Amino acid sequence: MSPPPSAANQLPLPQWAYVPGETAEADADHDTLWQAKALVPSRFRDFVPARHPALRYGLALNDHGFFWESQQILEAVWAAAPQGGRERILLRACIQIAGANLKLRMLKPHAAVRLFGEALRELTTLSLRQAVAGGDGFADTFPTAALAALLTGKLAQPALSKADWVNIGAAGRT
Repeated sequence: MSPPPSAANQLPLPQWAYVPGETAEADADHDTLWQAKALVPSRFRDFVPARHPALRYGLALNDHGFFWESQQILEAVWAAAPQGGRERILLRACIQIAGANLKLRMLKPHAAVRLFGEALRELTTLSLRQAVAGGDGFADTFPTAALAALLTGKLAQPALSKADWVNIGAAGRT
C-alpha cells in the first residue's frame, strides 16, 4: 500500500539547507528527510508513480533550493525503482540536476556544467525508450523534452553563476 499523494504536502521543508563546506553534515535536517524516506517502499513494482509523495517531495526540495536534501530523497526513490525502468533514467537525471545546482551554490560552475551535461545525456537516453501510452509512471508523465531544452539553454551559456540553478518543476511550465 502506498501513502496518499497528500503526504508530500504534509512534510515540512527542512529548517535549513545543508551545503558541504559551509555547514557540518551533522547540522543537516536528517529528521525531516527521514520522514520522507520512510514513505519510499523497499521496491516499486512496475514503475514509480508520478504522484508518489516522496518523489514529489524530492522534486519540491530542489525547486525550493534544498539541493543536497533533494538528492538524498531522490536517491532513495531511485534505489527502489525497478531495475532497467524508464523512471531510473529520469531519476538519475534529476539527481544530477540537484547535484549541479548544489555545485553552483558552492561556486563550482565547471562541476555543475559536467553534471548538467550528464543529466542531458540521461534525458536523451530516456527519449529513445518507448513511453507507455496513458501510463502513470513518473517517466510517462514528466515533460522530459522541456527539461532537456532547459538544460540545453543552460549549457549554451558562456558561464554559469549561482543564480543559474535549474528548477525541475519549471520544465512543466514552459
